This record gives sequence, structure tokens and C-alpha cells, in this order.
Amino acid sequence: MKIGILGAGHIGKALARLLAEAGHDVGISNSRGPDTLRDLAAQLGHGVKAFSNEDAARFGELVIETVPFGNYADLPAVQLKNKIVIDTANYYPQRDGEIDLGGLSESAFMARHLPGARVVKAFNAIQAAHLETLGDTSKPLSERRAIPIASDDAEAKAVVQTLIEAIGFASVDNGDLEHSKNQQPGTPIYGAEVNAEQAREILEKQ
Repeated sequence: MKIGILGAGHIGKALARLLAEAGHDVGISNSRGPDTLRDLAAQLGHGVKAFSNEDAARFGELVIETVPFGNYADLPAVQLKNKIVIDTANYYPQRDGEIDLGGLSESAFMARHLPGARVVKAFNAIQAAHLETLGDTSKPLSERRAIPIASDDAEAKAVVQTLIEAIGFASVDNGDLEHSKNQQPGTPIYGAEVNAEQAREILEKQ
């Protein structure tokens, strides 16, 4: 699968490496342009390409956005239409400024901002260091570190579940985008090093 990654921070770099190692065709971008990413792409190896944000969004059959939530308006909304978009963002008012979400979850707000995009919330409740080190494809799903995901689109969610399993984790269905509030910072599942069964028990109590 062709996967575009918008943002080259810790989560973006970790996912680029893991997904490229799993056999996917990966392109990565940042706000400063592809020339600033040539060295990183070479370090990641596995054919990872450096793109502008717009070109990464065009390139990907699936696109992962890992930019700070406060920069959501800079996302290439036109190029993301009809794409599966994994939203990894967390809203930190002290970093991102005061943003009126209109009572929505961060991801439901993002979906409203990206009309036509098939938004899936994932990878926001795990540290980049754990993403880099805790995936293990040799373990049965029941023993793997759990990653909660949420979406209003069942087919898009299933695609993301497959990707999560391919890099050595287990996905846990957290319902629709409004339920993604239950995997944001400050919730019991956020950062929890638990397996899928334990994660389901945590989420069911919220």
C-alpha cells in the first residue's frame, strides 16, 4: 500500500520506519519541504521518499497526519478527500492555543475540517518510544501491546486494524469518532501498556 505521512516528528518517523519495514511504499513530509527530509529518508531506508505535504497526501492511498493539532488548518484538505486518514493528534491547549471544538471530540472536529476524508483515530495513545520498541509480530494478538482506534467508517477502521497488526501490535475497537475522547490524554487508556483484553476492560468502564 502507498502510505503518505504528514509530519516528521517522533511518531511520524517511527511509523515511517515500521510501515516501510512491513513492505509498504512510504512517503514522508513536513512543513519545510522535501529538501529538509532527504537525510531522514535515507536514514529510514526501505525506499522511503521525501515529499511536500500536498504531494505526500496525493501519493498515499492511506495518509497519516502527525502534525500538532494547532496546525490542523495547514493540512491539505483537498488532497485528502476520499482518502483514509489516520489522525494521531492530541489537543494540548497550552501548546495549540484555545480552539473551539464545538463540543466535538478532536477527531470528529478533524473529520469536519476534512470533508470526504475517512478519518480513523489511532496511534495517539502510545509514546513514540513504545511504538518503536514494543511491537512484536512473533507474539499472538492476545499478548501484544494494544492500540485503541476509533472511526465512523467501518471499512477504513478495518484497514487500519490490519496495519496495526502488521507492525506487531493489536488494535482495540473504541467505537466512533466521538468515543475517541476515551483515548485522549488524561484518560485511563492513554499511555497504558496493556494487551487487547485489558484495554477493552478499561474502555468499557468509561
